[in-house]
Amino acid sequence: MTTQHKQQTSLWGALLLRVALLGALLVTVAPPDPGVVVADELAPGAMVDVARLEATARRAGLRVVSGERLVLVTDRPARAGDGVDDLPRIFDEAFATWCDHYSLDPKSVPSWRACGCLMSDREPFRAAGLLPDDGTVPDFANGFCDRNRFWLVDPANPAYRRHLLLHEGVHAFTLTLRSLSTPTWYTEGIAELLATHRLEAGHFQPTPIPRRADEVEQLGRIEALRRLRMSGAIPGLADVFATPPSPRHDIPAYATSWAATALLAGHPSHARRFQALESGPLDARLTARLEASDGWDGDLAARDFDAFTDDLDHGYDFGRSAIDWTDGRPLTAPAKLVVAADRGWQPSGSSMEAGETAELVASGRAGVGRAGAIDLESTGDGISLRWYRGRPLGRLLVAQWAVPAQGGRPRFVVVAEGAAARFTAITTGTLYLKLNAPPGELAGFDGGLDVALTPGSVPAAQQRRGEKR
Repeated sequence: MTTQHKQQTSLWGALLLRVALLGALLVTVAPPDPGVVVADELAPGAMVDVARLEATARRAGLRVVSGERLVLVTDRPARAGDGVDDLPRIFDEAFATWCDHYSLDPKSVPSWRACGCLMSDREPFRAAGLLPDDGTVPDFANGFCDRNRFWLVDPANPAYRRHLLLHEGVHAFTLTLRSLSTPTWYTEGIAELLATHRLEAGHFQPTPIPRRADEVEQLGRIEALRRLRMSGAIPGLADVFATPPSPRHDIPAYATSWAATALLAGHPSHARRFQALESGPLDARLTARLEASDGWDGDLAARDFDAFTDDLDHGYDFGRSAIDWTDGRPLTAPAKLVVAADRGWQPSGSSMEAGETAELVASGRAGVGRAGAIDLESTGDGISLRWYRGRPLGRLLVAQWAVPAQGGRPRFVVVAEGAAARFTAITTGTLYLKLNAPPGELAGFDGGLDVALTPGSVPAAQQRRGEKR
């Protein structure tokens, strides 16, 4: 080899070495953590070097708050009591919950860290090179995640700030530790589900369905679903599964994705199947695999979802609100049943044809919670001391599953209420009964009401059919 060739070879070697060193600064390639994909920086699941981002932030004079699993960078000035210094610790506590959800041992990924940018003003982050302006990060409204780094616009409310931080944190977790590339409903739904929480003595407590509105200030998911229901615009489960990707989802899109994921993860008819689904690949075929799984009943799931969005409120209890959809027998003779106070809609065992009439009489008293130190009891008429959704607490309701007159998704349409009533069936189907109550308070109810159903007249069309026979 000539001296010139040797010099050229040396120059090429030096150049390759510089490229390799630059790549080492841009991409984490060392940690051998099982489950952490460390490949080319642009490959799905690749990890970004958080230490490099932290050093960049400090050089730029930005405020940095660190924990075991999160480096938080912000331009927000330090203010006593704003909770920002606590966010990395809360993130660490949430990380353990996410690992538990996916049956992942946190010790198997000891070096996993995320970098979050909490921005009051985006310009300092752009100037520091921490917010790319080359088109790789879309013009997001609230937050965006790229592998194990994310950005969020600083909300004014501390509770919503925590939620948004954790929502993007779930994205970082699933993108890197589970190589997530799922349909939008799951991607956003699981981020909402695993981010929803309350604080107890300042510590993270997962609350997939918020217990009270004041624990999740400004979140508004349940309220958004209620508005969609009341306007007749609530989507069905198939519609949610088809939610398109977008860098700027509105609150209803997040709310319905959360509702679908909450149903599948929490409902006793679907939770086991959903858990098995999540243990497999989290890829674009997730919905198809769910619908092809053993025992999947799409019609049942759709009906359960409609019932969930119809009755949903804070503290919703799947165990007490899950519905037995067994068809009832025609109400051709008097029938008796007990309506449990601590359950949601319950099948009567009887069905009626549209236009048929019947009478109900309820007797007895049921426990409907407490008012201070006083145990509350109710008859079938309910108690006027407290009202829920326009009716007295504890009032007996009789309904059929039907599409409401104003349109929209199917729901329980009340056909009779109170301790005594005569009513007409609006559709052909089973009668369902319950005591009027917030679904999150059913655990505090006890006893039940004795109900007698007596068939009345039959519709004229049915009489004519009988005459022909």
